[in-house]
Order: sequence, then structure tokens, then C-alpha cells
Amino acid sequence: MPETRAEIRLPTQELRNDLPFFTKVLGMRLDMIYPADDPEVAVLSGHGLRLRIQKGASEPPGTLRILTEDPDGFAGGQRSLTAPNGTRIEIDDLNPPLVLPQTEHAFVVRRLADQAPWVIGRAGMHYRDLVPSRLGGAMIASHIRIPDGGPVPDMVHFHRVGFQLIFCIKGWVDVVYEDQGGPIRLQAGDCFIQPPEIRHRVLEASDGIEVIEIGVPAEHVTEIDHDMTLPTPHLRPDREWQGQRFVFNQGTEGAFAPCRLPGFVARDTTINANTKGVASVMVLRPDGSAAPWARHAGDILFTFVMSGEMTLEGEGKAPFRLSPGDAFVIPPGLATRYADPTPDLALLEVSLPGDPATALL
Repeated sequence: MPETRAEIRLPTQELRNDLPFFTKVLGMRLDMIYPADDPEVAVLSGHGLRLRIQKGASEPPGTLRILTEDPDGFAGGQRSLTAPNGTRIEIDDLNPPLVLPQTEHAFVVRRLADQAPWVIGRAGMHYRDLVPSRLGGAMIASHIRIPDGGPVPDMVHFHRVGFQLIFCIKGWVDVVYEDQGGPIRLQAGDCFIQPPEIRHRVLEASDGIEVIEIGVPAEHVTEIDHDMTLPTPHLRPDREWQGQRFVFNQGTEGAFAPCRLPGFVARDTTINANTKGVASVMVLRPDGSAAPWARHAGDILFTFVMSGEMTLEGEGKAPFRLSPGDAFVIPPGLATRYADPTPDLALLEVSLPGDPATALL
């Protein structure tokens, strides 16, 4: 296969001033220079980049970002430099620590009838934002659908997150995960916990597939892994990623038991145990008795109405009659009550941290 190279061209007025900076300060390699008697062009490479510095070039000098595992040991520890030709250099951490913003608590109700727009996102999937404020960046909740089934144009990728849930509401989707064997089919009522940075790829989906995706924090990076091939050769169900295990919980296998709210029973998806208390994910159903007013003492409490109807009452708030596709967030300390549920009501409840303390009123 013929060799192909790409270069980024930068301008200069005097090449001899730039060469010591790019080679000695930035540690790049000089690959080519000409003409010999009065050089006007130099080609350098390094850090995955190839530069062509050319005397009199018309482009602006631009900005180079250099990411390194040792920013304090690179370029004398400087984080911002300017080359003699005017190019700005920014030095940053290759793997910055994940920052979890402090939650900006709010009472949020998002109804499907409000007709929030569906936005086409990664791999052609449609996204509906369920918490527009994102609680100050603390979390993102998305209703995702793929209208037309079939193969999904996805690549092996991972997310730099603290917590991520995929809960299937309708249809099915096939996904393959690092160290978890062959493709796994997620069907309505099932869920995945994707531990931080686990590699995975969406393979195929049914027509009209719908899932709820919760991510913490709201703004997190998705990276493509061009080197890994899935499935991986080893099955490691007990492997942990940053203290969390991969979870594939099937709705048909769970049992309902009394939950934190009287008047409801809950199916535990085992996520609280497998994330060591980072989050809990429960499916709630009414048990036929009246639910009391209650307050929770957690941080984030998100709920999505999967089926049926109920009235959400909040202290000092107008009541909301909720139906499938609606979602709400209850801040800690706010008294609420789930009133007049229909027998077919099913709620997806996500709490961070897991198993929040609940006071009955």
C-alpha cells in the first residue's frame, strides 16, 4: 500500500529562530530542511504530529495542544508557551482526573407531551434530553431511540465516566463488551452498567429500540479504541473497572420486594452491590396501598415513567399527572408523594449514591 503522509503548515519569518524551540523545548525531531544555503522550509515530527514550518506561509500561527502523562516534566513545567513564529503551545494532562461537579439540586419534571426535540447524536442515534439543566453538570439523562433497526454504524469505544446506565424500554439491541464474552442482547426491562472505560460496541438493534441512558458527570469524553477487537478472547465476569463490575441484569429474572417507599414494591437490579454503593437502580410498582409523603437524603434521585400513570405531588408544587415517557428529579429534603397510581405503573428509579435514606412523613 502506498505511503501517505499529512502535514500541518505553520508560518514563520525566520526559520532559524523556530528550530531550537520546536526541537529542544518541545522535543520534536527535524526530518527535512531546505534549501541548504538559506533554509525556508523545515519539516518536524513528534508526539503524533508532523509540522511543516514555512517562511512566508499565509496561514495564521495557530495553537498546538500537547497532552502528556508528565506535564510538569515537559517543557520545564510550563503550561503555556509561544513559539518564535507566534504559534501558541498549550501543555495539558494526557489523562486528567475525572471531575464530578457539585450537584445543583432542582425539582425537575420533563414530560413527553412537551415535545422536546430529538437530536441526532453519535452513530445516528436520536437523543431526547430528560434533565435540561443537567443539575449543574452533575448528570445527564437521555431518552435514546433508533427508529430504523439493523446494523449500527458504531466503533469500539469507551467513556470517561463515573457511572453509566443503559436501561432498555422497548425493543432490543446487541452489544459486545470487553472481557464479557460474545454479543449480549439487551431487551425491554434489561439493563447494563458500563463501568468507567470498559470498551464496547453497539452491533445491531431492532426497529424502534428505546433506552434510557444515565451518565455521571453530564459532560464526559467518549474515545474510540482503534486497537482493540471485540469480543476479546477472555471471559472475566469478576473484573473491575475503577471499582465497578459490568452488570447485565435481566428483567425477567428479578423478584419484587418491599422498597424504601411504602405503597410500592421494587426489583433490585444488583447495581448498588456491583458499583459498591455508587448508585442503585430499581424498578418500582404499586402494591395497592396508599403511598405516604416522604423525603430522601441522597444526592440525585431520577425517575422515568415506563408504563401506567401517577400523580407526582410536591411540597409547594403544583401536582403533575405523569404518563409513559415522562421523567422527574426530586432534590434531597423535598417532601413528595406518588399518588393515584394505575395498576400498570412501572417506574425506573436511579439514585446516586445508592440506597438513599428515606424519611416518611
